[in-house]
Amino acid sequence: MEQLKHECGIAMIRLLKPLQYYEQKYGTRSYGLGKLCLMMEKQHNRGQEGAGIAGVSLNTPAGQEYMFRERAEGKNAISEVFKRINDGRLTIDSYSALTSQLSIFNCQLYMGHLRYSTTGKSGLQYIHPFLRRNNWRAKNLALCGNFNMTNMEEVFTFLTNQGQSPRMCGDSYITLELMGHRLDREAERLFHIAKNKHLEGANITRYIDDNIEISNVLRTTMPHFDGGYVMCGMTGSGEMFSIRDPWGIRPAFWYQDDEVVVIASERPVIQTCFNLAASDIKELSPGQSIIIRKSGDMKLEQIMEPKQLSACCFERIYFSRGNDRDIYLERKRLGEQLTPTIMKAINNDVANTVFSYIPNTAEIAFYGMTGGVRQTHNDVRTEKVVWKDIKLRTFISEGNERNDLAAHVYDITYGSVRAGKDNLVIIDDSIVRGTTLKESILKILDRLHPKKIVMVSSSPQIRYPDYYGIDMSHLEELCAFRAAIALIKERGMQQLIAETYNLCKTSPLAANHVRRIYAPFSIYELNRKIVELLRPKDMHTPVELVFQSIEGLHNACPNHPGDWYFTGHYPTPGGIRLVNNAFVHYVEDILKLQL
Repeated sequence: MEQLKHECGIAMIRLLKPLQYYEQKYGTRSYGLGKLCLMMEKQHNRGQEGAGIAGVSLNTPAGQEYMFRERAEGKNAISEVFKRINDGRLTIDSYSALTSQLSIFNCQLYMGHLRYSTTGKSGLQYIHPFLRRNNWRAKNLALCGNFNMTNMEEVFTFLTNQGQSPRMCGDSYITLELMGHRLDREAERLFHIAKNKHLEGANITRYIDDNIEISNVLRTTMPHFDGGYVMCGMTGSGEMFSIRDPWGIRPAFWYQDDEVVVIASERPVIQTCFNLAASDIKELSPGQSIIIRKSGDMKLEQIMEPKQLSACCFERIYFSRGNDRDIYLERKRLGEQLTPTIMKAINNDVANTVFSYIPNTAEIAFYGMTGGVRQTHNDVRTEKVVWKDIKLRTFISEGNERNDLAAHVYDITYGSVRAGKDNLVIIDDSIVRGTTLKESILKILDRLHPKKIVMVSSSPQIRYPDYYGIDMSHLEELCAFRAAIALIKERGMQQLIAETYNLCKTSPLAANHVRRIYAPFSIYELNRKIVELLRPKDMHTPVELVFQSIEGLHNACPNHPGDWYFTGHYPTPGGIRLVNNAFVHYVEDILKLQL
């Protein structure tokens, strides 16, 4: 219902055969570029604010471009990037536009990136891949990733203490600079070895190009970072890699045969683009890197020791495509196991209840929910009650007109519910801020005049912000948090706010102290207060909320225990520090209390 933005989607392809091979077998030398485009389109769900690609052409003569990048902004960025390439309208920094346009079709290494911002920053300069240029091929670095780092101030300080002067403090730029610095040191290590072998001139360069050990670069770079990430990179000399964070927060999948090595954020993307079975595709393990050498040899290396597995459960509930075999079954289970609570909410009156869902991500959970009801009741009435109708047109700038448009993003099927007689059970994948629920959904559902509305969330109450790549960073935006604060005020428990503030201020790394705010209240008390806060003033229909339980979440998604959104159990120190800082910000800047 409420669109969450997720950072981001990655796609990589390494061709292992000469380009003539693909031309003879598939009828085109741009086989790799075409596959990259398809993989990016299949992951469009992961980023619609911008897209970019990079490529490396091996064995290009000196004086010609060998490392390419093209980026664009907007929801049509993928199409724009590849249209520019096909039309020869490249915007890359190259001495010869014609040479560049021809050469980009002749790359053996490609990476692609889809961006959603979690920082609120926009502009072409923030779109991946990022490039670090150098006259030595091995020192050129293209970097992109699905990540959010929580300790950039510490990494920034580390760089400045080394004598560097970074031009900015964003996690993408700092990661590029730190990794680029370590890549320089790796090249210098090989330079000294080459000199000891009595090599000279271009022979030294060839030795460096052929012997770069990316694992050395990663081992001296990635342990500095706290956060969830899948980081991907290519060097101008032809090295390619992807590495996953040691907690396994963000996902990455790979496939290899004698023609290609492929990496993507989601498994069905690789399945569809290369006509594979799910069992053909492997998942990168926490702390592990896949490295493809200039020679095309592939190896897996454990760069960091795995931490306690915290694979993000929100990937399963919401972000990843539902056509993944396992995700489809998990989302159905999320809906099915809510059946007993739903039946209680409607007093088992299935005959006078209509079941529906909020389009579109809740559809699979809806199948599970209705399947659960059918286990005890054969005749279950299902309708498409809600339609996603329009997108808000941002050129309407006046407040009233904008609010009116926002309230009509969704529409209803009139006559789908018998007024005053039918209950309406409607499932969504999550309820985060509650804005759309209050301003649109509940208002339009009330027009159908059901006897009762039961709003169902296939995920538990979202109580805490995310700091690993999803744009829910402010406590006050979460309707569950606002409900807890309202209950505290109603019951004269303001001292709890003061005590929590002092703990967050004085010991931000000791524990997630914000969990204290929820401790006095049951889920049902919070549910009732959330309804009070979100219910439009002129609404007549009774409303009840049903949330997934934490136990139900883990039962449905047993291999993805990362549940900090719901429990506050952040897997990294950076997450704990940031949630405590968020509460301090809330008290000082929002409540403006003198504590």
